[in-house]
Amino acid sequence: MTKSMPAANDAPAARKRRSSLQRGETLAGIIFVSPMLLGVTVLVLLPILATLVLSFADWNFVAGFKGVKWVGLDNFQKLLKDPIFLKSVRNNLLFLFVVPIYMMISMVLAVIIDRFVYMKGFFKVAYFMPYISNIVAVAVVWQVLFEPTYGPINEFLKSIGIANPPKWIADPNFALISIMMITVWISIGFNLIVYIAALQSIPKDLYEAADIDGANNWMKFRSITFPMLSSTSFFLLVTGIISTFKAFDVIAVLTQGGPIGSTTMMVWYLYDTAFQNLKIGYASSIATMLFLFVLAITGIQWFAQKKWVNY
Repeated sequence: MTKSMPAANDAPAARKRRSSLQRGETLAGIIFVSPMLLGVTVLVLLPILATLVLSFADWNFVAGFKGVKWVGLDNFQKLLKDPIFLKSVRNNLLFLFVVPIYMMISMVLAVIIDRFVYMKGFFKVAYFMPYISNIVAVAVVWQVLFEPTYGPINEFLKSIGIANPPKWIADPNFALISIMMITVWISIGFNLIVYIAALQSIPKDLYEAADIDGANNWMKFRSITFPMLSSTSFFLLVTGIISTFKAFDVIAVLTQGGPIGSTTMMVWYLYDTAFQNLKIGYASSIATMLFLFVLAITGIQWFAQKKWVNY
């Protein structure tokens, strides 16, 4: 009885030490995380909140905060009747088609490089270079390639018998297609690297069993490779679609939304409205609509992925 008393007396002290240690660890964690939380709050959360609030106002920031005029839903009603905004939405929806195109190309190239090609590292670097290159330099190179009179692309088309090749970024009918081609070329590298990493994680036993069953390469791709890459494809699809709604840099360098608004995207129209026309309230309503578009499309993808993604 006398021997058990010290242990009973030590229990509250041990609990107190553990509680003190937990408080210390919690405090240390808060200190380490606080710079990131402060940055996210100041640079992300507060601007999002300010955008939502200002979307209900008519404000030119040159006039200062005294010039804020609350207009309710008028900005959103104007957007639904704004032909430039509606055209930018249409262009954004057409621009979405680049995502499945470069994903398909990247998947095929990844399978070929991973299975049938030597010097894999060289091809990885070669395809990844456009993705990490300066976007202004890339845009200038493509501007030279697409030059309508003496550009290399049109000179090649003329050499194979096409008398009147497109004027590409100078033609309203081909400007958006030109931007889509550039985006596909830039985006292949990142998707290729991700797909190769995913391919290397597929168990080799599955392919050995398929070989024993007499499966050819197409059957192995359809029954093993593609299903095993579905989670990677879902990740690339979501991030790719979000990136298409943020398309800005190539457009800013090459077309500035023209010709005749044929390459105007929602982000470019937002920028032009906010920083050229100084209509901050109207631009905030565009940003809010952009957020709702991305949220809706991502939500649809999230629910649809249950039918085709294998984890």
